[in-house]
Amino acid sequence: MTTSRLYKKTLLAVAVSSLTFASQHAAAAGFQLNSQSATGLGRAFAGDAVIADNASVMARNAAAMTLFDSHQFSGGVNYIKTSIDVKNIDYLGGAQGPIADVNNSSGTPVPNIYYIHRLNDQWALGAGIYSNFGTKNNFDDSFGSGQPGVPGQVPGAAAFAGTTEISSINYTLNAAYRVNEQWSIGAGLDIIQGSGKLIRSTGWSSPAPTNLVDIDVSGVGLGFNLGTVFELNEDNRFGLAYHYSPEIEADGDMSVTGNDISNEKLKLPLPSMLEFSGYHKIQDTKFAVHYSLQWIGWSVFDTLETTGGSFSKDYKWKDGYHAALGGTYYLNDAWTLRAGYMYDTAAQDKITSISVPDSDRQWLSAGFGYHFKKHHTVDFGFTYLMGKDVSVNDGNSDVLYATTKADAFLAGIQYSYSF
Repeated sequence: MTTSRLYKKTLLAVAVSSLTFASQHAAAAGFQLNSQSATGLGRAFAGDAVIADNASVMARNAAAMTLFDSHQFSGGVNYIKTSIDVKNIDYLGGAQGPIADVNNSSGTPVPNIYYIHRLNDQWALGAGIYSNFGTKNNFDDSFGSGQPGVPGQVPGAAAFAGTTEISSINYTLNAAYRVNEQWSIGAGLDIIQGSGKLIRSTGWSSPAPTNLVDIDVSGVGLGFNLGTVFELNEDNRFGLAYHYSPEIEADGDMSVTGNDISNEKLKLPLPSMLEFSGYHKIQDTKFAVHYSLQWIGWSVFDTLETTGGSFSKDYKWKDGYHAALGGTYYLNDAWTLRAGYMYDTAAQDKITSISVPDSDRQWLSAGFGYHFKKHHTVDFGFTYLMGKDVSVNDGNSDVLYATTKADAFLAGIQYSYSF
């Protein structure tokens, strides 16, 4: 195969298949994050749309803000440590030589802050800053690098790796109203600020351009959320919440195969989410069981394209869900213990990539909280996330095959104050 043909084939497979703004999916499928609080992290977010043990509940269900009888403040940070294995790499049927297995590890802090202001027995207002989407997966520059025709070097494969980063910040303003002793409703606006960086290189300096794809963009979208809470009694309640996520039009510096397309915008569709939660404290005990079922509308990520039409690619992701079950043990007035399990399904269907090692995953979570000085609480949460081995065909042709697996460890701390 000539260098020109190799370059064109690699370009076709990579320049359009790497622009998913997704990679290791440290905390959920696609590039969704489940990392809005340390309390939720400690129970695998089971029941989080209705438990309301601190102000972070507004990130899942605005209606649950009526469950507090005072003003609430909560802030914290979750740290996500990921490990991605890419192994059994076969590029062009091994014609260009072997590629060693790769492990990409990274650590990312995800902060959050929330405030709920109780106006009266019926109304509550809330504001929060957190993240629903984000990911990072950067390959070393040495991956697949080499000069065409040089024995022992592997040109072209580097175009499947490179730099992939996305970060988002969700600013939310919410209001909740207690209709009666059993029903509450809530709604709010979500302002989502997102940024992304992608670099894909040929791995050699000539005769082709070094960077096939070089993108550094950001944008803002406006979404909303709706929710309700039904309280059967003091120890049994249910929550239902819907979050509409917008399509963000991101602009900035963009070039593909050396052609500047910065005059266009990259349209990034984000998934909406529907979540149902339940909480049940067992009578005459210190134990409560809680659960959640969340639907994530990843099928909106069907096509990624620019506004001017210079770039377009089908992805055809599928809707996903997660199911979580957890328990809380109220040891005494000071200590609370938590644990939970979640099963989370992948967003990708038939189109896969080594830079997007998506798979079904399992969560094993535990946490605890300490209540001190009457109005102060500090909470800790820990999760071990286990992915599955996935066989990928990057480029959807006989170009590059590999096996990927992504695991993660998450740890969080949360401080809450009621007044």
